[in-house]
Parts: sequence; C-alpha cells; structure tokens
Amino acid sequence: MADSSQCFYCREDLGGKRFVRSEGKPVCVRCHTKFCANTCAECRRPIAVETKELSHKGRSWHEECFRCTKCYKPLAKEPFNTKDDRIMCVKCCSREDAPRCHGCYKSIPAGTETVVYKGNSWHDECFTCSGCKRPIGSQSFLTKGNDVYCNPCYDEKFAKHCVSCKKPITSGGVNYQEQPWHSHCFVCSSCSKPLAGTSFTNHQDQVFCVDCYKSSVAKKCSGCQNPITGFGKGVNVVNFEGGSWHEYCFNCKRCSLNLANKRFVTKGRDILCSDCDDKD
Repeated sequence: MADSSQCFYCREDLGGKRFVRSEGKPVCVRCHTKFCANTCAECRRPIAVETKELSHKGRSWHEECFRCTKCYKPLAKEPFNTKDDRIMCVKCCSREDAPRCHGCYKSIPAGTETVVYKGNSWHDECFTCSGCKRPIGSQSFLTKGNDVYCNPCYDEKFAKHCVSCKKPITSGGVNYQEQPWHSHCFVCSSCSKPLAGTSFTNHQDQVFCVDCYKSSVAKKCSGCQNPITGFGKGVNVVNFEGGSWHEYCFNCKRCSLNLANKRFVTKGRDILCSDCDDKD
C-alpha cells in the first residue's frame, strides 16, 4: 500500500494529508493543481482543488471568472445563454440577436419603434432626412442614390424650378423654350389666361393668347384691316413699304388678282397688276 500513501508525481508522503485521486491515482493538492487541474476558459489558469469550479459544455471556469463576455456580470447564480462559444447574460444575448440600426449601428431591442427600408432597419429617431436631418417618421420620403429626403428637401434640392415664381415644380408643369413653368404660372402676358394646352404666340419675349395677340399686339392687314396673327390661313405675310398684308389680301386694287408672287406696280396708295397698269 506504499503507493497509496505517496503522491503519484512527487512521491511525497500523504499520510494524514489531504490529497486527490486522479484517474485512480493519489495526487497531492500541489501536484494536482500543477498537472491535473482543469484550465479556466476565461483566465487560462488552473482551477485548484480548493477553488469552486463551474463547467458548461466541456469547458471549466473559476466561479469568479464565469461572467458575461459583454457586460461582465457574474453568472454563477444567474441564467445565461451561449452564442458562438461566448457566455452571455440573457439581456446581452437578446441585444446581440437584435438587428442593428443602419444609422447609429447600435442594436434595436424588441418592441422599439423602427423603420425598415430595403432590408435595413433604423431606430425611428435615426431615420432622418439627408437634407434637414429631421426624423422622417410616418411622412412620405424620396431617395437619391443612397440618401433619403423628406418631400420638401427633395423638391428644393432636385426638382426643377419655375421660371416665373422660382418655386419647385413637384408635378406636371410646362416646358417652353427649354425652360420649366408651373401650368398655373404659364399665362398670357396681357389677360393672365392660362396657356397650357392652348394656342399662343410670342412677341418680344412675352407670350400672348390668340385673342390678346390679335387685339393688342398684331399688326393690321393693309388690305382687310384684320390682325395678322400668323395662325391658320394667315400664316404667310407680305411686307411692302411699311405696310403688311395677309398673303391672300395682297391683291390688285382693280381686278383682285393675287400679287403675292407676281410683278406689280403702285399708283399712289394702290397696288396694281401689270395688266391693269397698262390699261391706264
């Protein structure tokens, strides 16, 4: 029985001393700590016989080392979970599993107000306009690239602006001479009648409806005395010695032959064809 009274490693006499059996062999406390004790998964030191040891899934810890890897809360007497071989308290594990805010990159705990867009999540207060930086909340929004904008900021930054009132055009609108207008801003310079979808003309960089152009701007035909508008039948105009005629009104005073593309002569204020002139 000599073997049973000596330490298997150092051969120290164990009579009357505390010892441990390791794999059936007697080992003094000192040698057990040195050769046989489990290593703490946290501090990597041996777990001595006189120290309380905690084990979980094949790993061992000193009682004081068994803590949450996130908040370091002691877990010897607390519920815990494992994630990727890490020991965590229930609260930290819940945070670890929670989605991350795409704005601040912090976790979004369950029950928190969130915004989900294109597979990403935000805290409600982190989902803000790239322009004014205010939370968008339940408002509608627009995107440009990876940026998110509230409607007013998007219109201010990207929408076309009306040539007349300088305000953004959010819908519809009229393009004239490669410039944008609100439909309600594109009006006759004389009577303010809206011109979108109607016939109009330009005179000296101003636009007029047909009626105002006829009455206020257009020259009068020297033949019929009606306005020369350039619309309809009266598109072509004949100008001669300060006078203007509709092409169809430029006729011989006597025989009414149209002289728009023919030779003619003048007698005082009258215009005559060559034949009528020869009769004089």
